[in-house]
Amino acid sequence: MMSRSDKMQFSRQRRTVIAGVAALSSYLILPTVSYASSKKPTSTGRERMDIDRFVEDCVIANKESDAQAAVKEVLAKAVSTPNTIINALGEPSKAGLNVLLSSPTLTIFAATWTPQMNLMPHDHLMWANIGIYTGREDNIFWKRSADGIKAYGAEALFTGDATSLPDNAVHSVTNPLLRFTGGIHIYGGDFFNTTRSQWDPETLNKEPSDGAVIRGIFQRENERLGIDSNG
Repeated sequence: MMSRSDKMQFSRQRRTVIAGVAALSSYLILPTVSYASSKKPTSTGRERMDIDRFVEDCVIANKESDAQAAVKEVLAKAVSTPNTIINALGEPSKAGLNVLLSSPTLTIFAATWTPQMNLMPHDHLMWANIGIYTGREDNIFWKRSADGIKAYGAEALFTGDATSLPDNAVHSVTNPLLRFTGGIHIYGGDFFNTTRSQWDPETLNKEPSDGAVIRGIFQRENERLGIDSNG
């Protein structure tokens, strides 16, 4: 059996060991706390994007010397938390163009695509930024030639992606999914009142286009699927 003095010495040693382990544990925890505090804020799923503030930020960014890059930065930040956009605009349920701003220098709308919807090759005659907040958008890029237009590249945009198109771009768009796709489209000009061009998807013959023509395409897509555009 341990003597009284041996017990007292053991007790003091035990307290010393426990105090040392506690101090070491506190030291080891510090990097974890520091790492967690440095992480970017994430959405909890309940927040809603402030649409008016988003539009205002885009208008301000459009006054920068490199307007397209500045506006894209605002757009990329918005689609980085896509659920906040869905909470603000709702889940897509039809093909449509929900216009958030239409002005001579800037057009912003949420474009929603039905499952496997296609849009023929078309131009914009102004720069464009596109950000996807749900679904996927596949782009085929075309270049003009003496014989019309020829496909030369492609880009797939997934939820959270944002991309830029120059003012001379020609592209066709497909939603390859069996569900709806939604994206924020921003144009450096008056998208709806600018006469542009589109190309027949089968013959690639050039045709006139403008905002009304594009709206008609989305309307007919809803009619094809029996979707009430006003619902």
